[in-house]
Amino acid sequence: MVWGGMGKAVAGGWRGPVNQAAVAAEVARLDRVLIQLRRDFYRHPEAPGQEQRTAAVVARELRAAGLDVATGVGGHGVVGVLQGSRPGRTVGYRADMDAVPPQDIVGGGPAPAHLCGHDVHTTVGIGVARVLARLRQQLSGTVVFLFQPAEETLSGARALIDSGVLEREYVEEIHALHCGPFPVGRFAVTPGYGMPGQDKAEVTLSGPDALDAARRLAVDIGALATVALPRTPADLERIIAAAQIPDGPLARFVAVQASAQEAKVSVSYRCWPQERYAEVRESIRRMAMPYAGAEVRFPAEPFPAMVCPERDARLLARHLRHTVGQDKVTELCAAFPPFSGEDFALFLDRIPGTYTFLGVHTPGTPITASYPHYPDFSPDERAIGVGVRAMAGWIVERTHKTQSLPGGPGLGWVSV
Repeated sequence: MVWGGMGKAVAGGWRGPVNQAAVAAEVARLDRVLIQLRRDFYRHPEAPGQEQRTAAVVARELRAAGLDVATGVGGHGVVGVLQGSRPGRTVGYRADMDAVPPQDIVGGGPAPAHLCGHDVHTTVGIGVARVLARLRQQLSGTVVFLFQPAEETLSGARALIDSGVLEREYVEEIHALHCGPFPVGRFAVTPGYGMPGQDKAEVTLSGPDALDAARRLAVDIGALATVALPRTPADLERIIAAAQIPDGPLARFVAVQASAQEAKVSVSYRCWPQERYAEVRESIRRMAMPYAGAEVRFPAEPFPAMVCPERDARLLARHLRHTVGQDKVTELCAAFPPFSGEDFALFLDRIPGTYTFLGVHTPGTPITASYPHYPDFSPDERAIGVGVRAMAGWIVERTHKTQSLPGGPGLGWVSV
């Protein structure tokens, strides 16, 4: 048998990979069920590292769909493996499960709350698993679903990786999405960009005027920032627009928070590209030098930036334009948002993949209703089905393999 392009039976009865129309039909069938599931997660938020109930619900749903499930992976992580009926590649899909802790809610909050969209992410991951499980007989390859704890503390991805799951399951690439402040139904891909990492510094001063000196130094270090924290919805709108401008104000940036307490200055900053951390560290040392007895300490190496491979992101954009709509895809031209990081960076440091923003903004509502960590964050639930359809279709494309035709570049398996 000689196999041609995707979806064509050149000889014999082979029908190719799962049809995108079949994916859409399964998503439509599940839509109301998934919305109810998301509402259940929303009502039961669990802080980073405490996702027992969420993990139990995820495991139950995956087992009911027929996946092989392991729990307690890297803490409360859940791994579900779906084996297709045809040869193909092994592709990972990651969804984070934890809620935002009170101190990370804009303005503070009384308790953990799903104000970052992880309840949506978890629901989309379950939806993708259920759709592909229903289409298992036409599915190529293997899909490894990683439901991750403790993303908000940037520790869950490391725990999953350290468990050895990527090597144990032979995961070749990995994909994820995140709620974003874009119109519902729209996707924002990040070719060559992603999210910044983070670095921290501590400067300890001595002497009778140490407190006043620390305050002055904090102001000086804060002035390194090229982008300010948003204070109004209009500020948020400008940041979102800036991320879509080629070579715009966010193509290179430094975002700094510096505060003085007693005789110490605490600094937390993000920058893009991440090579600038060395430059910023040197600037902090230079600023502290005039102060007698100043001690500058960097507690750890910078947490890495999440950099999305450009080729993979553009392939995803092409897939989304074809399956969701030409006008439903935006390409970001900067790391976004400049004040947040993602431990999905650790996965992309090891294997290729994509990270995509799923628009959850309802027209006519304040931008804060779709901007993570704001207390009025309320994603449009219509985005759930859109996300499941897009990611299930993308995973189908990524797991599929075809053979080169005679005379083509190679005679073995090649990925599409």
